[in-house]
Amino acid sequence: MSAPGRRRGPALWRRRVHIILDGGTHDHTARFVHRALITLVMLSVGAVILESVPEYEERYKALFDAVEYVAVAAFTLEYALRIWCAPEHALYAHRSPTAARLAFLQSPSALIDLAAVLPFYLSFYFSPDLRVFLLLRLLRFFKFARYSPGIRTLLAVIEAERKALFAWLIILFGAVLFYSTAMYVAEREAQPEKLGTIPNAMWWAIETVTTVGYGEVTPLTLAGKMIASFAMVTGFLLLGLPVGILATAFAEEIHRREFVVTWTMVASVPLFRGLDAPAIAEIMRYLRAQSVPRETRIVRKGDIAHSMYFIAEGEVEIELPHANVRLGEGQFFGEIAVLQKTLRTANVRATLPTKLLVLDAYDLQTITQRNPEIGEAIREVARTRTELAPAERHGDIIEAELDEPTAPENAS
Repeated sequence: MSAPGRRRGPALWRRRVHIILDGGTHDHTARFVHRALITLVMLSVGAVILESVPEYEERYKALFDAVEYVAVAAFTLEYALRIWCAPEHALYAHRSPTAARLAFLQSPSALIDLAAVLPFYLSFYFSPDLRVFLLLRLLRFFKFARYSPGIRTLLAVIEAERKALFAWLIILFGAVLFYSTAMYVAEREAQPEKLGTIPNAMWWAIETVTTVGYGEVTPLTLAGKMIASFAMVTGFLLLGLPVGILATAFAEEIHRREFVVTWTMVASVPLFRGLDAPAIAEIMRYLRAQSVPRETRIVRKGDIAHSMYFIAEGEVEIELPHANVRLGEGQFFGEIAVLQKTLRTANVRATLPTKLLVLDAYDLQTITQRNPEIGEAIREVARTRTELAPAERHGDIIEAELDEPTAPENAS
């Protein structure tokens, strides 16, 4: 094997590992690995909880230890593989391999992965009974965020609205400070042991503004009762503010990321216009929606072809050797590599915010088996595209690019 071929081999393996760990649901191996890791997270967290019960700890200690060893081994391997394939991540694609790995190590998800295995190795040097180790082991629960689209969406919403939420915290602290000072002035002589200082009064203000209740502190004076009334009303208003911010942002994020695949949307794709109603209904069962922001790389050259894409809205650019090709609404790409079972031969990125209809390779095979006319229509368009002139703006790649040898990316 030539030197460029040897260099390309590890790169392909690294991309394959990245797809398995972060490839979503389109890959069977990725689905199996994700479900296995989710199961391990549930088992390990459950073992930590049940281990705190003396009766269970004594009876099932061997089982709890086995779960811990298996989970630590799996999570350690996962952590190492994620570091290795970090250069394949879209967020770090523009960096060198070393810089990409360093950036990944500083990411919140990597820190959670590290916290999931760190207590086990620290227990060899410190007492395993330390409560902080128990807390760190329970941090494995947050690994669910990596495999849950809903949690990832919620975290993205919090990140996007962090300035508004921070402003709300400032307002909340200002209200607590104001009402605690007012209550201190009104009640310091009537209740010097409970409200004789502003810090003591701040505890009362926090309980009241958050609508938790007074606890053991209640106002005695008329002025104190009036202040408490205003504090309770203010609390209701303040607590509703972040709920409204997050609910609105969450709805917008869901609408941006996911959209409903409608009959009209599918029927408007030129490929499906000649199909009858049952065939279009069959297609709708397998298409899934995907929204991508501007400048997002959708397809990477050299990746395994797992899906074909239909453009419902927006525009993409295919980076071919001779010239870049732009595709718009109603067009599609990626079908040739899927049908011919080859690696992607071109990068594809979104030039505008784009909504895609994605048909996975496995689902394409299922459709063609159940409805041969649909598969024949797709193959007919693919055959037509392989005969197109290079300048014509259709499809993913053309025969000229398939037949043209490409130099390895890592070749010197």
